[in-house]
Amino acid sequence: MEALLAALADPARWRLVTLLAERPRPVGVLAQLAEARQPQTTKHLQTLERAGVVTSERLGQRRVYALQPALLRELATTLHRLADSADRVETYAPRVHAERLAAQEPGWADGRSLSFLRSLTASPELVWRHLTEVSLLAHWWAPDDLRFSELVFEARPGGRIVQEYRDAEDADGSDQVAGRAEGVVEEVRAGERLSYRLSPLLPGGDLAFTAHVDFGLCATETGTDLTVQYRITDSTVGSADFIAGIEIGFGQCLDKLAADVHDTNTRSSK
Repeated sequence: MEALLAALADPARWRLVTLLAERPRPVGVLAQLAEARQPQTTKHLQTLERAGVVTSERLGQRRVYALQPALLRELATTLHRLADSADRVETYAPRVHAERLAAQEPGWADGRSLSFLRSLTASPELVWRHLTEVSLLAHWWAPDDLRFSELVFEARPGGRIVQEYRDAEDADGSDQVAGRAEGVVEEVRAGERLSYRLSPLLPGGDLAFTAHVDFGLCATETGTDLTVQYRITDSTVGSADFIAGIEIGFGQCLDKLAADVHDTNTRSSK
């Protein structure tokens, strides 16, 4: 990707890319249209070819260049993903501000609920494994910027839940724990329904709020519809930052779950 960006950064090379996006063209024509000398144009085209943006073929006495769209599509996808991430960050700050203003007394967010839906390309049995097996949970049950340093999930009524997070870039665990949550599993109906309550803890160890989370699985012709109901109780004044990030963070986790389930299903079907 770095080579591609370096190749496209030059205005003269970018002009050649836009010309080749219209149709393949020989070097001489490209030089005329770009109002540049042919040797200079050839050097730019060779740079683009090394970066994988264009290909060339000799036809008689002429060398004709054509645009290769694959890398440009990959770049577009990457830029789109970065823009989406930036949008989430941009919307998070106003949410935090609004929630801090609202959090004036205990119980301020009690009863608030969120709903999520993901249509997954796998059977309910496979989705269930990703919801209840710790080795699979560890892949998706944390936002992108965090990783688990401790994860316990006992998939039975009354089973214990522990989540301890560290920064994803804290490889050796030398930084402080970024967060911890504790809870209990309430209902387990394999392949159909899973519910639990989970309480993130404030830095001092006090409860921030309690999340009551209910997963429902329904088989479809293409896989599984996963519905999630997320309800808040026991909200404290110090929970504003946590609650502001639920919709973005938990939604991000569910997107990771969908990708993990798809990958597992694809590998098992080969």
